Amino acid sequence: MDPLVTIITATYNSAATLADTLESVASQTYPKIEHLIIDGVSTDDTAAIACQYPHVARFVSEPDKGLYDAMNKGIMLASGHIIGILNSDDFYANNQVIEKIVELFQDPDTLAVYADLQYVDAVDTNKVIRHWKAGIYDQQAFYYGWMPPHPSFFVRKQLYEQCGVFNTSFRHSADYELMLRLLLRYNAPAAYLPEVVVKMRMGGQSNASFKNRWNANREDRRAWTVNGLTPYFFTLPLKPFRKIGQFLIK
Repeated sequence: MDPLVTIITATYNSAATLADTLESVASQTYPKIEHLIIDGVSTDDTAAIACQYPHVARFVSEPDKGLYDAMNKGIMLASGHIIGILNSDDFYANNQVIEKIVELFQDPDTLAVYADLQYVDAVDTNKVIRHWKAGIYDQQAFYYGWMPPHPSFFVRKQLYEQCGVFNTSFRHSADYELMLRLLLRYNAPAAYLPEVVVKMRMGGQSNASFKNRWNANREDRRAWTVNGLTPYFFTLPLKPFRKIGQFLIK
C-alpha cells in the first residue's frame, strides 16, 4: 500500500511565490499527497491563491510564534506516514520527487530521507547560484561541519513522535538542531537520494543578513549542547566553509 505523504508549507504574506510552490506539489506523479498550508494571518493574497488549488487538504490561518512554530503545527495536524516541509518560496525540481522519496522509504528500517538542493536566483529561477550536494551520511559527518539541506529532508511521522519536533527556542537553527538530534543523537537510519529535489530562492531567513548568520552560528553551538553532544574544536567553524564549494558546482 502506498503511504500517505504530508507536505507542510508555512506561509506569511507569500503571495509573490506561493503559486510556484503549489504548482510543484500539484504536479507530482505520486498519488497520495496531503498538502497542509499553515499561515500566520497573511494580509496579502496568500489565502486566495492557496484556495485555487484543489490538492491543498487544509489551509489554517492563525497567529503563530514564528516559522518553526508553524511547522510544528503542521506536524501535529499531519495524517501522513511520511512528512516533508516545503517553504513557500521553494519548489520541487521535477514532478517525480515524491515518488522517488517514497521508494527509499520502502525499506522499513529507513526513518529519514534527504537529497540535494539548488539555490536559484529569486527572479530568474533557472539561474543556479549554489548547488548543495549533500552526499552520503555517516556517523562522523556532523563533526566535520556537515548537514543535509532541510527542505530535502523527509521523516517518518513516528520519528517525530518518538524524538520530538522543532525546538522553538531556536530562532535561526531549529532545522539544524532537529536534524542533529534525529540523525546523530538518536542515530535514525537515513537514506540519500543523489539528485536535486528542491529549488530554493536566494534570500532565506538564515542567509538574509550577516547578523542572522552570526546568530545562526551561535545557535548551532547551542544545538550540540542541548543534545548532550560535544563538537570538535573545528566543527562549527568548518560548517560555513563547507558552503564555499556549493558555489563552484552548478
